[in-house]
Amino acid sequence: MNSAGFRIMGVVNVTPDSFSDGGQYLDAAAAIAHGLELDAEGAVILDVGGESTRPGAAPVAEDEELRRVIPVIEGLIAAGCAAQISIDTSKSGVAARALEAGATFVNDVTAFRGDPEIVAVVAEAKAECCLMHMLGTPRTMQFDPRYDDVVDEVKAFLEERMRFAIAHGVAEERIMLDPGIGFGKTVAHNLELLRRLRELVELGRPVVIGTSRKSFLGKLTGREVDDRIAATIATNVLAYERGARVFRVHDVAPVHDALTVTAATVSAPWTTPTSTTRWTRTRGTSTPSPR
Repeated sequence: MNSAGFRIMGVVNVTPDSFSDGGQYLDAAAAIAHGLELDAEGAVILDVGGESTRPGAAPVAEDEELRRVIPVIEGLIAAGCAAQISIDTSKSGVAARALEAGATFVNDVTAFRGDPEIVAVVAEAKAECCLMHMLGTPRTMQFDPRYDDVVDEVKAFLEERMRFAIAHGVAEERIMLDPGIGFGKTVAHNLELLRRLRELVELGRPVVIGTSRKSFLGKLTGREVDDRIAATIATNVLAYERGARVFRVHDVAPVHDALTVTAATVSAPWTTPTSTTRWTRTRGTSTPSPR
């Protein structure tokens, strides 16, 4: 965590088909330059991914995923990147190679369900990890998602996956939890998760929020992907106030500024006027005066 008590995870998509920036950083040199820019803007984690997890996305072969991400991780470290490097993958082979290349964090959208070997890779490397809730797979997750109580069900899932990771050797203090905003959720589900986020914070691990530029923000505001920064900021500010402390975003600088102000405001001491003081207005300014 930084001095304000939050971490920003900057998104480095090395993919041709991610929903927001697909193809922009497919070239390793472009992805490295982008990662260094996010580092300079205040990201303390860079999440490097070579397989899109947007709704309807097709799987990527392990060899291709490795070809995309390993040069970027190695290039970021060689360039002196100060941010922690995360690998966004659900494949144990990709996670292992990325950790060997210098990553120290594994962000698995399947919460260690996609590949049974990945939990051992994380445990052996003593890496940090993020376990995320997703209903179904990227191909199917938005096909009429239904819950009896989305918050209760996501909370139970995350608690079970955390216990699984701990039972397989991952230290509890290295685990973060992500409710998976937009991963098998309707607009109403996403808003309910944000509204009741404190219930997920009760699990005792840092909560990661990933709302950046997502489609539910477009549905609420009518804005296209690249014009959802204000909406992204609003959701992250609300999530911070409700206890989230890690924020996965594309637009690091504006979110960093917004969260810095939010953190300072939330932690500021509150004082009230004494009972013997009233406020009067003199020449356009408010000044205290004795009763």
